[in-house]
Amino acid sequence: MKNRISQVAAFADVSEVTVRRVLNGSPVVAPATRDRVLRALDVLGFDRPASGRTGRAPLIGIVVPDLQNPVFPAFAEALAGRLNKRGLVPVLCTRTADGVSEANYVEMLLSQNVGGIVFIGSSYADAGEAQGKALRDQGVPIVLINAADEMPGAVQVRADDARAVERALSHLAALGHERIGLLIGPVGHVPSAYKLSGFAAFWQARGVPSEVWRPLVVPSLFSVAGGAGAVPGLLRAGATAVVCASDALALGVIRGVRRAGLDVPKDLSVVGFDDSAFMGAVDPPLTTARQPVAAMAEAAVDALMMQVRGHVVADAPMYFETELIVRGSTAARSR
Repeated sequence: MKNRISQVAAFADVSEVTVRRVLNGSPVVAPATRDRVLRALDVLGFDRPASGRTGRAPLIGIVVPDLQNPVFPAFAEALAGRLNKRGLVPVLCTRTADGVSEANYVEMLLSQNVGGIVFIGSSYADAGEAQGKALRDQGVPIVLINAADEMPGAVQVRADDARAVERALSHLAALGHERIGLLIGPVGHVPSAYKLSGFAAFWQARGVPSEVWRPLVVPSLFSVAGGAGAVPGLLRAGATAVVCASDALALGVIRGVRRAGLDVPKDLSVVGFDDSAFMGAVDPPLTTARQPVAAMAEAAVDALMMQVRGHVVADAPMYFETELIVRGSTAARSR
């Protein structure tokens, strides 16, 4: 019993005396504190006291397009921990190869005790018109992280994509690179559009005409194969460096360069985006823009909780600065 009580107290961030009061049904514990302790019991696999078994904590959907991009699981993990601490039950919802889509998950959540939804790298538009309308009609609290499309009126948390690209370009220009490519996602992908705006602003501020830098912009699918497939075009355009919209694209570029019998960073410097797990352990270690995942997850949960409590949250996007992590995939221009 002592071990259980100490574990619950540590998880719920309360005293052991408070845990004992909840277990004994004491009326002197504040409702919010009681909920934290009961949720801690659930998470740690302990039985609730008989008086605390009647209600269910609200479900919070964490919707991601896939789990192949390492940054999506990173956000999901950060969100889940914070939601657990606040007495909410996170439910991971990801598109699957056998046809389970965002629409299926939204319908499932709406049929349950749903308290809100956080969309990562997508939005409720991806779930379909009918499901999006149902979410709006029922007033389900929603937060979007790095939404793939424009969602006016929605609460959004975003990395500052434009500023991230400008910092990467400044780094590469300081290394002597003048022909720098930009490898982004498909047309219509909003974070890629922001990255393109930062790319354009960088060159315009230096008086470089668009006919010079625009041929170095390559749209692609977000995959290693997409990155590898873009390499021949970048090399034909004379690029000596490239900024990529994701780490997966950057790894694909490195693969494509090697297939061409060339070297990174000697023949092409490469910058990624996200600083996914193990990017410091690849060969060469990847220079990349690190998203502040923990801070963005905290802001998303705060915004969600405000909506859950009935407050109106400003719909202006919250932008977070990235940090350029310089590693071995970038070097001074050699050709």
